[in-house]
Amino acid sequence: MPTTSPQPTPDDQTGDGGFGPAVETPRQQMPWDFPPAPNQPGPPPGPNQPGPQPGPPPFPPVPSAEADPFQELNMLADATPTAEEFARRRLARPSQQSATMGTRAMLRKTTFGLLNLAPGQDELEYKKDVETVRRNFGGLRQVTVVNPKGGAGKTVAVLLLAMTFGQKRGGYVLAWDNNETQGTLGMRAQQDFHARTVRDMMRDLHLFQGAQGRVGDLSQYVRSQGEGMFDVLASDESATAGEMLTSDAFAEIRDVVSRFYKLIFVDTGNNVRAENWQAAMDATDQLVITMSARNDSAEPAARALDHLEQSGRRRLVRQAVTIVTMPPTRKDIDLQWIEQHFRARTRAVLVAPYERLLDSGEPIRYGELSNKTKEAWLKIAAAVAEGL
Repeated sequence: MPTTSPQPTPDDQTGDGGFGPAVETPRQQMPWDFPPAPNQPGPPPGPNQPGPQPGPPPFPPVPSAEADPFQELNMLADATPTAEEFARRRLARPSQQSATMGTRAMLRKTTFGLLNLAPGQDELEYKKDVETVRRNFGGLRQVTVVNPKGGAGKTVAVLLLAMTFGQKRGGYVLAWDNNETQGTLGMRAQQDFHARTVRDMMRDLHLFQGAQGRVGDLSQYVRSQGEGMFDVLASDESATAGEMLTSDAFAEIRDVVSRFYKLIFVDTGNNVRAENWQAAMDATDQLVITMSARNDSAEPAARALDHLEQSGRRRLVRQAVTIVTMPPTRKDIDLQWIEQHFRARTRAVLVAPYERLLDSGEPIRYGELSNKTKEAWLKIAAAVAEGL
């Protein structure tokens, strides 16, 4: 009996017209298909499972906005927000700064804010210096200015540093003349209703013993500098003064003034062997060396650094700030060599421009200084603040 071959069924027919098990051709990925979710791959289509069905293309993707700076804020384990969220958002919020100085600020004002430009590089550096000077130092700090040579700019540096810090910080700054003999800090500062000096304060130290003494009582011995927003404790201005200050006297006076001030700038004398000079070094947080841009002023400063290193104060020297003041003329100066020498020995070297008012010997008023001088001493003050 003749046998009949089975007729092929549609399920047994291959795509090319031949016979065999059906094989499903993988579907080509179309542009409008959505990709599978991350870490959740979809199962491969089976023989009886239809592939993805084409659909209408989605709307064009919307450009993502700028990354939210607050999305990294942590909450409780159960995602419950706390009050700390407000503080973190406040710290994370980017500040929208507008120019307040120079041509950019002028354009902003003339266009009534329509042209709102960001601060320029000079303004950004200025604001950074101001923030450095204003930051919290975490306690009382003493800055001591030295150079054994007279006329090296110590007194002027103390006054200008105290003025700059006082202006930017709003007070609590004292300039103290720790000269072992007749000092000139009181002469270059503004006069007050009294002419008392550090020796008058030494005589009345018993009034400040223990918990006694108030800031109002201290005003009878320090001289307020008005717009400078700092006070001056002058040394004895008499040429016939008695004994020199001892290290104990320096410590007692410092203990009193430290109750009322956050920053003390100490002007030193010319004798590095004096007790009060050595006591000032022991209490120093930031050392400042001053000189003019001449070798006869730089050499004594270098010898003072030698003395400090030999007496175990090497770290104080390495962290020091050097100030080189320019003379009225550039004759007989060796600025490049002086900068090279002190840059190798100290943390920073800064040049202060010549200012006729400072060279006159008259009392110094902050409002009478040129903008160039104010900007230069703000830079110097910022460098000093970095060491505090």
